[in-house]
Amino acid sequence: MATLKRAYTGKDVDMLTACGTIIEQAIIHKTFLVSKRSNWIDPFLPDMQTRIKNAFSDFLGIDNAQQMRDATQVVTSIQKNALRDLAEFKVQIMEDFKNKKQRRDEILNRLGFTAHLKDAQGKDQEALIELLLQFKKNMTATLQTEITNAGTSVALITAIIGYADVLKNSNITQETLKGSRKEISQAGVTEFNAIYTQVISIAKISAKFFKDDKAIKDQFSYAKALGNLNQTKPVKPVPPTPPPTA
Repeated sequence: MATLKRAYTGKDVDMLTACGTIIEQAIIHKTFLVSKRSNWIDPFLPDMQTRIKNAFSDFLGIDNAQQMRDATQVVTSIQKNALRDLAEFKVQIMEDFKNKKQRRDEILNRLGFTAHLKDAQGKDQEALIELLLQFKKNMTATLQTEITNAGTSVALITAIIGYADVLKNSNITQETLKGSRKEISQAGVTEFNAIYTQVISIAKISAKFFKDDKAIKDQFSYAKALGNLNQTKPVKPVPPTPPPTA
């Protein structure tokens, strides 16, 4: 049997999170939306919200969209400082071991820089998590002594390990952030496609209803909802406004 194709690009978890955000906005503005479209009366939107939560739990093993947002917030809260310290660490390794290129490359590879730094600097949160956890795991006492004897401060190494501890203590792993198993069943993809298709319709219709209020209209943009997942600050919901007078 042919593999079912997804109706969307990108990660399943990102799609569901963006869809959940859009439905939350629709619920906030439910009174006005229902005045324009009576078949969205309760329990239509709450049922859609429950369907998304169930998709997270049943197919991705995540309790709900809030768990994904919480994980994202932990990463973004340390992202700037972690990337700064990682960059400082790398340049010192590059200079301190420039006459021992093979050893330099071994250190950077062992600590996760070779595989993950470029993507992490491009705001890939999974790559940052991988790098920090690999750095902590492979920074042995012997290796730390070698590096600090060459010139890098213990404080910098401790700080980077500290970022990894924040992730670990928050129960964040690569799989939690990714939110996907290696294989999703055909039933899972079918449900994801159905959710995506339904929410996109809700988003397009709602955006048209709010065409004269750009701030609210943007809350129903799927592309913007996806983009907000990697921002350093959460986007606050726009409060409902009174429905336009006839």
